[in-house]
Amino acid sequence: MDGFLSWLRHDTAGLLLLAGVGIALLLFLIIKVKVEPFIALVGTGVLVALVGGVTVEQLVGSPIKSSDALIEKGFAGILGHITLIIGLGTVLGAILERSGGAEVLLGRLVKVFGEKGTPLAMGITGFVLGIPVFFDIGIFVLAPLVYVAAVRGGKSLALYALPLLAGLSVTHAFLPPHPGPVAAAGLFHVELGWIIIMGLACGIPAWFVSGMLWGTWIGKRVMVNVPEDRIVPESEEAKGREPHIGVVALTIGLPMILILGATFGNVFLPAGGFRDVLIFFGNPAIALTVAVLLAMWLLGIRNGMTSKDLSELSSSSLRPVGMILLVVGSGAFFGAVLAATGVGKAVATSLSEAGLPLIVSAYVIACGMRIAQGSATVAIVTTGGILAPALTSGQYSQPQLALLVMAISSGSIIASHVNDGGFWIISKYFNMSVKDTLKTWTVLETVLSVVGFGMASLLWVFVS
Repeated sequence: MDGFLSWLRHDTAGLLLLAGVGIALLLFLIIKVKVEPFIALVGTGVLVALVGGVTVEQLVGSPIKSSDALIEKGFAGILGHITLIIGLGTVLGAILERSGGAEVLLGRLVKVFGEKGTPLAMGITGFVLGIPVFFDIGIFVLAPLVYVAAVRGGKSLALYALPLLAGLSVTHAFLPPHPGPVAAAGLFHVELGWIIIMGLACGIPAWFVSGMLWGTWIGKRVMVNVPEDRIVPESEEAKGREPHIGVVALTIGLPMILILGATFGNVFLPAGGFRDVLIFFGNPAIALTVAVLLAMWLLGIRNGMTSKDLSELSSSSLRPVGMILLVVGSGAFFGAVLAATGVGKAVATSLSEAGLPLIVSAYVIACGMRIAQGSATVAIVTTGGILAPALTSGQYSQPQLALLVMAISSGSIIASHVNDGGFWIISKYFNMSVKDTLKTWTVLETVLSVVGFGMASLLWVFVS
């Protein structure tokens, strides 16, 4: 037994076996036993750590000193990076929802593109509103607009829903403040400004091909009717309180502009002075705080909300965030265990010996995790933890690290099917059968994944 454990802990093949068994157990617990992902990640991580040779003191610390414990460092490292960003982004999205900003944005786009261009207007709305709004919340907020557009156009609900869903999905996978890309950026120590740049470069083509080309093509061929009980006419009172389109655009775009300003200022400006100002306001937490405060005033107070309304809105919007943070934190702990046992280095070495470029390995691993267990966030965080040890040499630039995040993000959204909660939300909200959801949404996500990875690979050639 001692000989087997020694082989398992020190030989590359043994470490790979440990990784494989650990991940298989993780997937079994999530898929078959239906254990909450964060509990499965913590439990599996503890078992892998103990079998892999991590001592009890290294794992949980001692009664007088636990700050260096692997379980605390695994959680604290990533949560310290993303908690404030996700919280602020959630509040910003809730204010945009309650103020009617989404309806204003869509209405303006429909005027610009005309009735025939409504699917494109839906896609742009999903992309823009998807930046500050979580994927499922975006569906809940924007679904009534899709129903109205389908009734007015007299065509399939899928024709208007799919471009919108592509926009929401691509921002969820590729752009901050969404938990997947933010968590991966923290694991790889890459600036969020570069995540935004590469996310837009990879995400916009992927959104256009999957949402506009595939979405409109299949949307004309799969007839889905709008349920009669889903259409709720907008009140005249609500119309009178609609915010100006310029205010909506400012609220959504300001944090991205500030973060990008810090990234470019850090590259092109000399130290001190204006560069320091840009870096300060471009810190993601500061940028989102400024945007939230501005939204509270322009979209909240000036739009008829009271301070009490804003407080209650913020509190209610933050309730679902706890589960997201638990999944991200436990996923980071699982990744820290893989690094501490040497599994991460063994995987990186094996991938290198297999001749696969790192960016391809990142995509393949994320695809496997996504297809097996359904959660994009779990796929991103777990893949990031596996690959992080391969990036410690410092030989990769910030643009390269951002593209690795894009490859992982692309893999994390492939082939959404029945083990993905989003699959069922879309099926129920847009009145589609399982067969129709597979024909439309599942293929859309796969096209989005492949094109996103293709763009990341193409850009990798130019930045290498």
